[in-house]
Amino acid sequence: MQHLMLKAKLHQARVTHAVLNYEGSCAIDGDLLDMAGIREFEQIQIYNIDNGERFTTYAIRGEEGSRIISVNGAAAHKASVGDKIIICAYAMYDDAELANFKPRMIYMTADNDVSHTSNAIPVQMA
Repeated sequence: MQHLMLKAKLHQARVTHAVLNYEGSCAIDGDLLDMAGIREFEQIQIYNIDNGERFTTYAIRGEEGSRIISVNGAAAHKASVGDKIIICAYAMYDDAELANFKPRMIYMTADNDVSHTSNAIPVQMA
């Protein structure tokens, strides 16, 4: 059986650019893509913390070290510069792969620097 699982997450990244007249996609600093294990042209989900928008696009490689997060094309209507977003990538895994499965989670500061990384989400308490 195959399971669709969270593969990687960039948590609370800040949008640095919203470019309507661009072919589309989301440009992400290449260093952040590599750290998260997200490939160029891979489908991603973006969840806008500030306005509640949720949308699908694909990742393109931004300049390494630039800390760019550029929401492009039609998606630029769904995010503004300065918005906090969560970028997620998902992948299919079989039962054997899930035995040692851990997602890559990268937690961001307001300047899109890496605050810390994790492979687990804390249990939510009531």
